[in-house]
Amino acid sequence: MQKQTITDLDLAGKRVLIRVDFNVPIKDGLISDDTRLRASLGTIQYALAQGATVVLASHLGRPNGTRSDTLSLKPVADRLEKLLNHPVFFSPETTGTAAIEAVLEAGSGGIVLLENLRFHSGEEKNDSEFARELSLLADIFINDAFGVAHRAHASTEGIVKHLKQSAAGLLMTAELNYLGDALWNPKRPFAAVLGGAKISGKLEVIQNLLTQVDAVFIGGAMAYTFLKGRNIPIGHSLVEDELVDIAVGLMKDAETKNVRFELPIDHVVSERFDTAVAMDTLAVGDVNIGQRLGVDIGPRTVSHYAQSLRDAGTIIWNGPMGVFETPAFSTGTRALARAVADVSGVTIVGGGDSISAVRQAGVLDQITHVSTGGGAVLEFLAGKTLPGLAALPDRITSDF
Repeated sequence: MQKQTITDLDLAGKRVLIRVDFNVPIKDGLISDDTRLRASLGTIQYALAQGATVVLASHLGRPNGTRSDTLSLKPVADRLEKLLNHPVFFSPETTGTAAIEAVLEAGSGGIVLLENLRFHSGEEKNDSEFARELSLLADIFINDAFGVAHRAHASTEGIVKHLKQSAAGLLMTAELNYLGDALWNPKRPFAAVLGGAKISGKLEVIQNLLTQVDAVFIGGAMAYTFLKGRNIPIGHSLVEDELVDIAVGLMKDAETKNVRFELPIDHVVSERFDTAVAMDTLAVGDVNIGQRLGVDIGPRTVSHYAQSLRDAGTIIWNGPMGVFETPAFSTGTRALARAVADVSGVTIVGGGDSISAVRQAGVLDQITHVSTGGGAVLEFLAGKTLPGLAALPDRITSDF
């Protein structure tokens, strides 16, 4: 994982194309969460300080190769300009004459943000010609978009073949250092807290983590597939029936590997997952769940998990503990966020809802590392190769 980084290269007087992940929520031209913008500021500021012209490239949403005014990156350029306190030129085109002119206009020490990469079908197809056109805008390529490192796209993998120098940005490097250390050199005890709706989305993650961690704490709807495997009444809770046997196998595997495998001991139940109808807190296994479904972990589970995690050396948390988007069912997730923040060991949080939880709980700055990756985090934790990372050259080291 010793990839060449931006600090290994001479950027002075060079045009540096930085692939960033500015896929932020925008409504009516307003950005509601600029976490991903702020996460890349360090790399951008470093390149500027080294005397580079900075060219930023990102996707936004899923326009499927066609232009969409609602998915333009222009609002991002405006917000970025304020965050950096530095002019940001916006190119209405991603490649071609207009983009080249924007880079020239920005000049030495300037910043240009290109229009949405995914307005071009060649981006997601990893089209060689589109990658070549992007490369014409720069002398050096820096990948700072860990959130799309698991995608072999023109701006993450293809462009590397067209430029002589490429490296990882500061954010990408931080992601790899924290996640890599957690997997291969963790401070112990090492615990994984996993939530979300389905096991199917985290199956390989759980399988791989069982070879690394000392304990796993499960929450969210995915817990009910495991609970059904233990023949515990779950009412109408979400369950993946086709994966019940696999869930049982995972629990047996954990036992074989002497990995502590924890499931909720109480839960909040309701008639519906989108509104607090007939809301109640029951012990897990209480038949009074009836036709209701589980929507959040209960206070006893929060207390038990918090107590168990208190002395952890490393914690990785991905996925909410309940139907987090419904405020009444977000209590468990937010309470667990506060508990994780109180841990003195290394704490790593990844996934949109998990990040929202630590932010809403007011403890974002108490987390050791907040990962901007979503799917990339899961694939990394599953032990998979990330194309956008694999394409970058290794750092050249010497024993002399």
